[in-house]
Amino acid sequence: MTKATDAADQLGLRYETTQHGPVNSLEEAAAARGIEPAKLIKTIVVRLADDDYRFVLVPGDREIAWPKLRTLLGVKRMSMPDKDTAFAVTGYVRGTITPLGGKHAWPVIADERITGTISIGGGDFGIGITVDADDLAKALNATVADVTD
Repeated sequence: MTKATDAADQLGLRYETTQHGPVNSLEEAAAARGIEPAKLIKTIVVRLADDDYRFVLVPGDREIAWPKLRTLLGVKRMSMPDKDTAFAVTGYVRGTITPLGGKHAWPVIADERITGTISIGGGDFGIGITVDADDLAKALNATVADVTD
């Protein structure tokens, strides 16, 4: 279906896909997928240095806690790339970014509150991948930590 679902297949993940029309907010996307906003996981790309990025998985009802993330990664500064750079390093446009099937398998950090059945981006607008959080973290070799407020 998408690069993301192909990657999920290659990783041996059990998942379901959902498709929905255009949405204007995370809350609308969660409603369209039939889940609560906390179970809709945002994938945020952060840059530590030139050609050094991370995918950070954040519950939909939370935000990155930058001091916690910097401490975890042992850096003093990091930034979010602009949309063109994000596309260049992931292969996905903003709003479709997922840790599955991108141009580069950047390391993944998952907030510890991501549990149970979740939905992440499916690599295109209106496509979600519903998967078990533990299975996803294991398949991506994610670092699980407290990185949100």
